Amino acid sequence: MKKESSIYEDKKVKIILANYPLTKGHTIVIWKNNIKDLKKLPKEDYEYLMDKVDEARNALLKTFKVKKVYLVYMDELQHVHWHLIPRYKEKGFKVFKHKPKKTKDFSLAEEIKKNFILKI
Repeated sequence: MKKESSIYEDKKVKIILANYPLTKGHTIVIWKNNIKDLKKLPKEDYEYLMDKVDEARNALLKTFKVKKVYLVYMDELQHVHWHLIPRYKEKGFKVFKHKPKKTKDFSLAEEIKKNFILKI
């Protein structure tokens, strides 16, 4: 995980740009503690995680001026994390047929950070 891909980090979550993005701005919200499945998170932690997912989604909506960001939860890695995939002109499952390429340019992280609103 490259430091320049980092958008936000606290004691519980890390938000980064995907190394192999499906679309421009594909972001991952990672729960830091080793929890294998979402259903094993205590309610308070689940709500905290989903608040951060919501904040990240809102930052992506504002940064890329899109109408939708897909929220995708897959536990194939057996570690709680969400993929946030901005939807541009495509709709539906077509976005999941993209062949992602490894990115070397994480400059989008700085743009997204500017629109990431922290609750105080």
